[in-house]
Amino acid sequence: MSESTIGAVLDARRPEGHRRVSRIVSIATAQGTSLGSRYIGVGATVIAGVQILAGMVSSAARAPIYDDPSLIFGAWLLLIAAVVTSVVAISVVGQRLPLWSYLLYCAALAVVVALDFAAVWHTGDLGGATTAAVSAGFALLVWLTVRRGRAILAAAAVLGVAFVVAIVLTVPLTEVQRIPAQLTGLALAVAPPVVGVFVLHGYRRMVQVELDRVLVQSTTSSPRFAVGMHASEELARLDLAAERLLEGVAANSTPLPLPQHLASEAASLATELRLHLIEGRRETWLYHAISESVRLGEAVTLRDPGSLAGLLDANQRDGLLSALWLLVADKPRGRRTAVVTLGPIAASAAAASGRTVTIPISISTTGVPRNAIDPAIWGALRAVGQCRTSIEKASLRVDLQVTVDNPADK
Repeated sequence: MSESTIGAVLDARRPEGHRRVSRIVSIATAQGTSLGSRYIGVGATVIAGVQILAGMVSSAARAPIYDDPSLIFGAWLLLIAAVVTSVVAISVVGQRLPLWSYLLYCAALAVVVALDFAAVWHTGDLGGATTAAVSAGFALLVWLTVRRGRAILAAAAVLGVAFVVAIVLTVPLTEVQRIPAQLTGLALAVAPPVVGVFVLHGYRRMVQVELDRVLVQSTTSSPRFAVGMHASEELARLDLAAERLLEGVAANSTPLPLPQHLASEAASLATELRLHLIEGRRETWLYHAISESVRLGEAVTLRDPGSLAGLLDANQRDGLLSALWLLVADKPRGRRTAVVTLGPIAASAAAASGRTVTIPISISTTGVPRNAIDPAIWGALRAVGQCRTSIEKASLRVDLQVTVDNPADK
């Protein structure tokens, strides 16, 4: 057995733990990301097309510098053929394109770069005279949403190295006035795919965070004790199995007394149902919100032995969940963590408050400096209760006094 980040033991009844929830998020993320990335891919392809047209115009304007115009003509012809073929293939096949097709595309771009370099090698101004080679860097954007970022960055790195080597071999860098043009040509070729990869990575991360939050947001409307999403999936499976067994008995297709294997199956179903019923009387909405979130589950530890989180109303739950997201989940994983402790309720305070009780909630964080948190967190915390903040070991600590209805009156 192992212990999860919320202090719960993952036993044989739920061996999947976070892996099952992670799979759900991964499927949803893949579907949501492909939908949004499609438009990013179209935009990147349009940018590449505009650059290719601009490069062709620039090549036509520089026609007198080419000793052998067939080289630059061949470079542009191959580049256009490679881009058009790739756009058609991506539109038809999409994510299922094999690796060899991308490698073939990169090989075509390498030939384009070689032809362009050969056409302007004699000019002594390779960085400023290349056109098709620069457009080859933009052409990598066509595959931005189809291949992994590492594959795009690797191709961009090879292109950058080729530019640097060619510039060093052909350009007299002792003439300082030539250096800016070389750096500009190098940047125009390498920067677009690099920037595109990081923009797409940030977009996909944003989609993952939002999908993860939407996935657990429904827990704020749950009863005080409830089962989570993966437990609901298990209950549905058990219910189906029980219905099939009872249907067989009702239709006389299953003999009575039950055969040994069916009796064992029925006993197993009953045991699992009892375990889920017991489990549902211990786990609150906050337990499920944390355990079923890929990001909160890795960063937040919950300590709620009295299951007091279930006493919070819908607005207080939403405020607490939003505060936790703003504290830890809005940043890259592993940098921020939080320990949420609820209770205990002082006996004297509970007796003197009448129809309400006050629940102390403390949130101890690591890696969360006070001056670096989202300002929206203060509004979220005010929706929970009276708030007092302090600094503990160079990180933010939040102490809340939350007033809720007395459960004894319900």
